Amino acid sequence: MTYDKLTLLSTKLGVDIAEFFAADGEAIAPPPPVGPIGRRSITRARGGHSVKTASYNHCYPAADLRKKSMVPMIAELKMRSITEFGPLLKHSGEEFTLVLEGICEFHSEFYEPVILKTGDSIYFDSAMGHAYLAAGSGVCKVVSVCSGVSSDTLREIITEHKSEHHGE
Repeated sequence: MTYDKLTLLSTKLGVDIAEFFAADGEAIAPPPPVGPIGRRSITRARGGHSVKTASYNHCYPAADLRKKSMVPMIAELKMRSITEFGPLLKHSGEEFTLVLEGICEFHSEFYEPVILKTGDSIYFDSAMGHAYLAAGSGVCKVVSVCSGVSSDTLREIITEHKSEHHGE
């Protein structure tokens, strides 16, 4: 089952998505409600929760933390044309993306497409329609962090990756 479908299921059931990632019988304790909480999550190389969609191969590090205020994602971009990609994604919050490997063609609702190479980054309002495409013939990997993200916004982000928009 894909991550977006798990998120949709968690929304319908009123269960935090992190509960689906817990080991059998392992309860995920909610963070303390106030003050410094000292949470941390370590995701080892090739760790995290992997999700494959038509547009991206995603890895969600820190999947064990609930109620995060930002959502980190590592993605390998699969689409190479905006026609193939389909409708632009949009969700509340802001997004920062750094190209880890390859060449990324970033499309947005209000600007002309821009080429980002390894080491380049972009920060933008996620409510503006956007899409990441692999440019050139090689692999393209990015790390993105969506901020200002509540549980509802996380569901909104995942909903944007639903199969009816991306053919999965």
